[in-house]
Amino acid sequence: MKDTNVLKLFWPETCPFCGKVHSESACPACLPAVKRLELKGPRCMQCGKPVRRTEDEYCRDCAHTYHHYDRGSSIWLHKPPVSTSIYRFKYQNQRNYGSYYAEKMTEKCGAFIRACDPYLIVPIPLHPRKRRSRGYNQAEILAACLGKLTDIRVDSRGLARIRSSSPQKLLGSSERRRNVRGAFAVTEHFRPVPSVLLIDDIYTTGNTVDAAAEILKKAGVENVCFLTISIGQGY
Repeated sequence: MKDTNVLKLFWPETCPFCGKVHSESACPACLPAVKRLELKGPRCMQCGKPVRRTEDEYCRDCAHTYHHYDRGSSIWLHKPPVSTSIYRFKYQNQRNYGSYYAEKMTEKCGAFIRACDPYLIVPIPLHPRKRRSRGYNQAEILAACLGKLTDIRVDSRGLARIRSSSPQKLLGSSERRRNVRGAFAVTEHFRPVPSVLLIDDIYTTGNTVDAAAEILKKAGVENVCFLTISIGQGY
């Protein structure tokens, strides 16, 4: 028996959306619901959230907020079963989901990645205390998988989270901005490049990505784009 078959015997493929064992990763029962959450139609020119009308250039958030990043994109809206899947990936040690998400990123957002032309892929870092508690950084796993598929170098040491913060989902918009202010810094390992692609799991108001992008641009990066698994509604 081949090694890969032995691995599948003890660690079989599971659907990232319902958690049931299935040989093709995402099971046929979940795919219709997931497909409905794919981002299609008119989208915000900056963050990539869906907008109601083709004449709307920006979503409600981006129309009233200055962002330090240049452009962003995502695969799905942040609704079940995608949101449930990300929760398992993030908090229940389902690290194997990272390869599935990365495959979908290259499939659905390949043109966006090429347009960004990143010299580096940089995952949004966790504070060391939170990383020790969780045991891993889900954004780092996702970035590593995406780097292998795109042949783009991944830098997981150049950007650090130097200040712990409260979970963003518990806060309002202005509180979220304050929560991540001064949270990031570049390390001695970072070397400025013309463009960077930031990787995270979820984009809501963009404050976390913005705080990281601001630091990278102050360090000499000209263009910063982001790519996430899911994104909030933009209407």
